[in-house]
Amino acid sequence: MNTQIELDSLTISVAKWIRGILHSLGVPEQGVEYTYLIVLLVLVVAIVYALQFSFKRILSYAMKRLAKITNLSFFDYTIKNKLPYYLTMIIPYSFVRGSIPVVFYDFSSFVSPLIKLTDIYMVFMVIWIVMSVVKSLADVLQEKPAFKNKPMKSYIQVIYIIFFIFGAVIIYSILTGKSATAFFAAMGAASAIMMLVFQDSIKGFVGSIQVTANNMVQIGDWITMNKYGADGDVEEINLTTVKIRNFDKTITTIPTYSLISDSFQNWRGMKETGGRRFKRALNIKHDTIRFLTSEELDRYKQIDGLGEYIKRKETEYAKLNKQGDSDIPLNVHSITNNDLFLQYGIHYLRNHPKINKNLTLLVRQLAPTAQGLPIEIYTFTDTTVWAEYEIILSEIINHLISVVKFFDLKIYEECSGSDKYDVYLRERKVLDN
Repeated sequence: MNTQIELDSLTISVAKWIRGILHSLGVPEQGVEYTYLIVLLVLVVAIVYALQFSFKRILSYAMKRLAKITNLSFFDYTIKNKLPYYLTMIIPYSFVRGSIPVVFYDFSSFVSPLIKLTDIYMVFMVIWIVMSVVKSLADVLQEKPAFKNKPMKSYIQVIYIIFFIFGAVIIYSILTGKSATAFFAAMGAASAIMMLVFQDSIKGFVGSIQVTANNMVQIGDWITMNKYGADGDVEEINLTTVKIRNFDKTITTIPTYSLISDSFQNWRGMKETGGRRFKRALNIKHDTIRFLTSEELDRYKQIDGLGEYIKRKETEYAKLNKQGDSDIPLNVHSITNNDLFLQYGIHYLRNHPKINKNLTLLVRQLAPTAQGLPIEIYTFTDTTVWAEYEIILSEIINHLISVVKFFDLKIYEECSGSDKYDVYLRERKVLDN
């Protein structure tokens, strides 16, 4: 109480002193009030600008020196996040708040509202200072490998919301002069409306926590979400949205909560294993699959990967064929040209330098179809780089297509109108026979 009386007394003394100076300069009585206000406003603005400029230079220099001396990136990030700028506002704020009663001495009705405005500004200033420190700490954490791919922006936005809620409570108390309890009592009635207005933020907050806790998505992951047309790398995860840069360089933005409510495909596991799967099928024409003669088998034994297989099968089938009539082809077990093609495919993939031998490797038959007998190649490359993967895949498929004819097999193709047929010649041969 005594301090307030002393401040009021000092204000009156300063105001009378300045008014006396104006009178001595010949300012008329009826214009003293406005001249007094204008002169002091200009003076306050000049002093505030000088204080802010000087303290900002000092603090920026101090932060840079600390960063250089300590080699801590935190101080560099504080400059980036404008911490010196916000800190320099404290002294000008104190000066402005203290000068309001003096400047508006002749307009006392403006003093209380203006002081409340400066106090409200101080609330925002404190929030900005704290958030600048939080952002700087978050930037430092993202340098660490454990936090590099974490959605730090989501956490920062949550902290923002919390501080602004507290700021709203303080501002309410400043404007109304009531305690925070009254504010929360008033907010209780409007909670349903608040839930409706901020439902996306609340869902996003819950979603970002679950995504992070379960390590479902990290920044840099390749995800596919057909519902939203998203197929690319995750660039940013914040409280309400996830930004995905597709491979065609477009950007798809999806709600954060959709990562919980909808299904998506994360290709991170593929990158971690170091191999990318490819699965392609060649359709062999049914009528080209046949048994092989002994002479043909002897010739195929010279091909790498087939000699041991043929010898093993011949020994196995010889024991079985003793039990049947070997003069009838249907009563004996024989090797087909398709068996050798399958075995050759397996041998080729196992010896291919770009195939990951630690993952599944299959060359298998699928169920026969009207388009032929599908021979599926199911294996993994030793790289996950898209361009390299496509080259490896094309080389393998081209090689297998080119060797099909050496096994007297044909690949099924649908005929087009420009194809040439030898139907007439075939019919003549049948008639001649």
